Amino acid sequence: MKKIINAVDQVEEQMIEGLCKAYPQYVKRVGDTHTVARAKKKEGKVALISGGGSGHEPAHGGYVGEGMLDAAVAGAVFTSPTPDPILAGIKEIDAGKGVLMVIKNYTGDVMNFEMAGDMARDEGIEVDQVVVADDVAVDGSLYTVGRRGVAGTVFVHKIAGAKAEEGASLAEVKAVAEKVCENVRSMSMAITPCTVPAAGKPGFEIGEDEMEIGIGIHGEPGTHREKMQEADQIVDQLMTKILADLDFTGSEVAVMINGCGATPLMELFVVNNHVADVLKEKGITVYKTFVGEYMTSLEMEGFSISLLKLDDELKALLDAKADTPGFKVV
Repeated sequence: MKKIINAVDQVEEQMIEGLCKAYPQYVKRVGDTHTVARAKKKEGKVALISGGGSGHEPAHGGYVGEGMLDAAVAGAVFTSPTPDPILAGIKEIDAGKGVLMVIKNYTGDVMNFEMAGDMARDEGIEVDQVVVADDVAVDGSLYTVGRRGVAGTVFVHKIAGAKAEEGASLAEVKAVAEKVCENVRSMSMAITPCTVPAAGKPGFEIGEDEMEIGIGIHGEPGTHREKMQEADQIVDQLMTKILADLDFTGSEVAVMINGCGATPLMELFVVNNHVADVLKEKGITVYKTFVGEYMTSLEMEGFSISLLKLDDELKALLDAKADTPGFKVV
């Protein structure tokens, strides 16, 4: 294993310290936890917290800032954070209007965030939650019951965060977050594995001429493995599954072409080129496109496609200002 790290047991600690030193205008550390919160607390409004295992950067700490998250909690690599740092984050950001937890649908994440939410309620804090399950590839995998939460979660952060910034109530922020969850679909693929530092070896093996379709963000198996194909053929496979899962006919969509950590932007733009053509052919209008690394899987090489079906409310919130280290709308 070759990693640009110091010690395996210090990776998450030094990452959090490095994040806070890079962006002190955006984030601060909450006590000695691996939780980061807004450098300047948002007052008198609903607050948002999310998180999960490390290794998905810029998710989730990179989305803490104006118009998105108020706090993010980092577990060990690909491992859910425990309830205590989640609770510390909730207490740090609560401004008397309630806290919404945005949880990706992994068993450990759901269990630990819900436990932290119960603990916060015991202390008089109003807490609610949404669970994101946007991956259309598989229903049930190594880490989860039901569909996995993947890159579409970033749209939840953005839109719910914008709603909270407007001064909406906790119920209203939750409602718009649930609307995003109901209208976003994602699917991914990979051509190389990734190596969790503590494991010291790749999480799976794949042939030089093979690809995994529908893989999860922790390297969980997808729908199948097959011989490598051209980019347009890969896109056709993913788009067929996404478009079959939700009726996007005649709608406007936001598109996210998300790199898994080691995919060149050149290749992501090649992917987007065909995604845009497929949508045009289907009579689906692209309102806005995001291409880049939004929810990675360490150094995995591959990509995911997320489509969010929009209405006027979601478009306005998607366009609202966001100023975070990893996502900006000006």
